[in-house]
Amino acid sequence: MKMDIITPIIIVGVIGLLAGIVLAVASIVMAVPKDEKAEALEAVLPGANCGACGYSGCPGYAAAMAKGEAQPGLCSPGGAAVAAQCGEILGSGAVSMEKKAAVVHCMGSADNTEEKMNYDGLSSCTAATQLAGGASSCRFGCLGLGDCLRACDYGAIEICNGLAVINQDRCVACGKCAAACPKSLIRIEPVKPLAVVRCSSCDKGRDTMKACKVGCIGCMKCQKTCEFGAITVKNGLASVDPEKCTGCGQCAEACPRHIITMS
Repeated sequence: MKMDIITPIIIVGVIGLLAGIVLAVASIVMAVPKDEKAEALEAVLPGANCGACGYSGCPGYAAAMAKGEAQPGLCSPGGAAVAAQCGEILGSGAVSMEKKAAVVHCMGSADNTEEKMNYDGLSSCTAATQLAGGASSCRFGCLGLGDCLRACDYGAIEICNGLAVINQDRCVACGKCAAACPKSLIRIEPVKPLAVVRCSSCDKGRDTMKACKVGCIGCMKCQKTCEFGAITVKNGLASVDPEKCTGCGQCAEACPRHIITMS
């Protein structure tokens, strides 16, 4: 009787032991080789996984740097300190990194726009946009309901008088606010003397003037004033080429709507 009980136990134990040995051998034989350089690079990255570097996250960026497919200095949240550490690990020496920050291309505050209806829905720009483009008289403008503010992990955004405002000293250019804005009003741009058109309206000048006190009307005075070909007006909206802009400020002075500022 005892053997009838002990024998199955022994058989199961032996099978378990053999299975364990097979799995242990398989884990060694089939193990993926570790890239120590990639691991070291990932260790110094901030772990934000924001995608601002152009890769899926910190592990992807670290792997690309280790393979020589990406340059150090693309991590905006990490800044110059992380760029220097990555350069040291890669043996590439000093790494230059241009400071960038989020910029809101709108000045449609409550002082400059009106509400075309009483919105009583979710306090979300994304939700409000689904209802006739939102309550603002400008269908292209900021709704001021704070989707960007809630997306920011660094306290760099506040809503002032119905308009999102960026604190560039706190902004790390991760791009989460830009991704959260349903109107695509926020862009990541270099922090330097640079002309910025603080408007995104593509309406005709007459319609823009009805919707906003300061919106771009496509008058082309800025384009005619710029000596460097840095400003073009298309679809009734001026835009600046940061590679050509010298930061002279002449376009800002020429703008009759005062919608161009120097960042």
